[in-house]
Amino acid sequence: MNKVRGSAAEAVADIPDGASLAVGGFGLSGVPAALIDALYARGTTGLRVVSNNCGVDGRGLGVLLAAGRIARVTGSYVGENKEFARQYLRGELEVELTPQGTLAERLRAGGAGIPAFYTPAGVGTQVARGGLPWRYAPDGTVAVPSPPKETREFGGRPYLLEHGITTDFALVRAWRGDRHGNLVFRRAAANFNPLAAMAAGVTIAEVEELVEPGELAPEDVHLPGIYVQRVVTLSAAQAADKPVERLTLTASSARGTVRS
Repeated sequence: MNKVRGSAAEAVADIPDGASLAVGGFGLSGVPAALIDALYARGTTGLRVVSNNCGVDGRGLGVLLAAGRIARVTGSYVGENKEFARQYLRGELEVELTPQGTLAERLRAGGAGIPAFYTPAGVGTQVARGGLPWRYAPDGTVAVPSPPKETREFGGRPYLLEHGITTDFALVRAWRGDRHGNLVFRRAAANFNPLAAMAAGVTIAEVEELVEPGELAPEDVHLPGIYVQRVVTLSAAQAADKPVERLTLTASSARGTVRS
């Protein structure tokens, strides 16, 4: 039951080239940066990533993206990552954009063993009709378009069929965790992290604070250890490294208060 690994490098050592990878985080909040850096150092390439966004230039998944290690992304937001946009528009990266709520439910469904579900999100748009560019050709034409989605009516209202997502591995970040893999997420970090963890065959969690089994009250656990196979404890410096994707200053910042 002791799922703790000695280092992030040890925890990601068996992730092969071409693996599918669910990654938690929203912008730069709750991003498993230590595990991503360890995967970068290992040289793993051809990754098929499922994540809300792909980090920013030089941070989060942006590190792997800039190195050309990601082959395909399923996400809902390009964000502030100029390299992401460049690779996509140049035909170097395959991208499946999906509505944010649909992406969350696809991950949850995959983790719950639900192969597919119907949703009203995307009805009447190109998401339903197909033809969205998944990959561009070098000349700017669409090399791989999205397929049309099956539509069905319930109660007189149309819905789209969406498939659940499962991946080979997941990388997530938690505030607290124990040796059994039970995790607690803090504030905005409780975004895509639990969903990504549920969807994977092997989930690796980096935690800011490691506690002993029994120290976490059952009602405080956000993700039970059955979904987590490996746990890595962050150093104090790693736990404190929480960059802000876009810093917004108010007038009060001039008096020494900064809000983001």
